[in-house]
Order: sequence, then structure tokens, then C-alpha cells
Amino acid sequence: MRLGVLDVGSNTVHLLVVDAHPGARPLPAFSHKADIHLADHLEDGGRLSAKGEDLLGAFVADAIRIAEDKGVEDFIGFATSAVRDAVNGDAVLTRITQQTGVRITVLAGEDEARLTFLAARRWFGWSSGRLLVLDIGGGSLEIASGVDEDPDVAVSLPLGAGRLTRDWLRADPPTAAQTRDLRKHVRTEIARTVGGIMRYGRPDRAVATSKTFRQLARIAGAAPSSEGFYVRRFLRGADAATWAARLPTMTLAERTKLQGVSANRAPQLSAGVIVADAAMDLFGVPELVICPWALREGVILRRLDTLE
Repeated sequence: MRLGVLDVGSNTVHLLVVDAHPGARPLPAFSHKADIHLADHLEDGGRLSAKGEDLLGAFVADAIRIAEDKGVEDFIGFATSAVRDAVNGDAVLTRITQQTGVRITVLAGEDEARLTFLAARRWFGWSSGRLLVLDIGGGSLEIASGVDEDPDVAVSLPLGAGRLTRDWLRADPPTAAQTRDLRKHVRTEIARTVGGIMRYGRPDRAVATSKTFRQLARIAGAAPSSEGFYVRRFLRGADAATWAARLPTMTLAERTKLQGVSANRAPQLSAGVIVADAAMDLFGVPELVICPWALREGVILRRLDTLE
């Protein structure tokens, strides 16, 4: 069947149309996205602004028209931390549902981690043994570990690259004090989770998903996206440490010029690498394998499982 998936993220809102069948890998058929940056539209008090709601509503209306044009039979909408954090998030989604007919489910952070883990497990297979999966989003960091399709443990921390940039790195480039304070904050938050996750066992394979990890791997020398899904890409701990020291000293203009770095993601790359370096160090991971599948694919796979 043809399935439409609407992913309302902190940075990007994305409609992906896939041809999906139980027992087969989902094949992308069409993609439409916009960099709305919903998290930037959270006003004092944590309310999503009227402008943010209008931007999201307009995209959802466009998405449902596109889905109909593409012959979509089933439609799934989900939202992550930006809407989850908004005190009026449920009310905003209710109004959008009334206007467009599209129901958008707000995922809990733990559910994000579990669905991302499912996608990584299906991509790498059972022979990978115990997986440790890390995902840096705009608003949160998801961590999961397990040997089955449902992880033994799944954690979501408010350590997204966009959130940390807004709250901690306010200068261009950030001051040494800002960088040091953020580094201390990130490491303290991650360290609280390490014991509870690692008590299930050390991973046989450590995996990273998300645009932040892909861009960090690219600037560290991984193959460009133009070479396709099936090229193996890695981020090594030594490279993460090197760039965690270097990126925060660079201006936004300098970061934008790096290979594989988009103008949209460059502002939050310094915070992203601080999180990546801390996670790899504290979990004792010398290397992360980049997984092409992430939360969106996990949502698709779970939907197909229900059909089966």
C-alpha cells in the first residue's frame, strides 16, 4: 500500500510517502518538507505562538493535498519535542485536526527512543547483537539499548541540539565560558543515565541516527549522501572529540562552509557535537555506525506490524 507519514519535528516538518508492505522494506516514493523551526516559535511561558500554529497548519493542509494527489491509502501524523514541550500543544493539534482532518499524535520521548531503536534493529538485523542507539534531535537526545526489537531500556533527555543552542550558546562564536558550561551540563545529564543503561550489558554495536550525527560523520570524512544508503558510514570517538573542541570556536559562517553541513543545521552543530562527544565518551563507545533509518522509519515499521 501507499503510506503517508507526517513528521512534525522541532526543526523540520516532513511528509514522506512510501510504498510499504508487511515483510518488505518501505520504499520512499515522494518527499516534501519545510524548515519551520517550531521550537523557535515557543513564546515565554512555553506556548506555541500563533505564527507557529499558522505555519504548521498551512503545511499540514498542503501535506494532505499532496498525499491525496500521490494516491496515499493510509496516513500517519506524529509530533516530537517541540509540540510535546508546548503547554498549548494539544490545543494547537486539536485545532489543526478540526481544520484539516489530520490527526497528529504527540510521541512521548521514550516512545521516540523505542521506535528509533526498532528502525535500527530492522536495518542491522539480529546478527548485530546488543545495540546501543543514539539519536540527537532538535529538542531531545534519545538513547536505547537492547537485544530484541523492543529495547531493554529507552531514555529521552532534553539535550537536543536546537534546544541547547538557544539556551546556552548565545554568541557567535560561543564564548569559552558558554561552551564549558554547556559541556558540563550535557555530561552531567548523560552520566545520570549511563549506569541504568549499561547494567543490561555492553553493546555489540553502537549506532547513531539523525541529521546531526550524519553531518558530524560527513565533516569527519564519511561518504556523502549522494553515494547512497548502503555505503557504511562511521563517526569515531577521536573525531568527535576533535570537532567538539573545534566547532564551538568557529563562527556560523565558517561552520556553514564545512562539507556536508547545511545552512539550516549549521547554527546548532556546535551543541550537537558536544552531545555526541559526551555520549560516546561516557558510554565508552569508540565508534558509531550511522544508520540511515530513524524515527520516521520506526513509525512506518510499527504501522506495518499492526497490519500484519
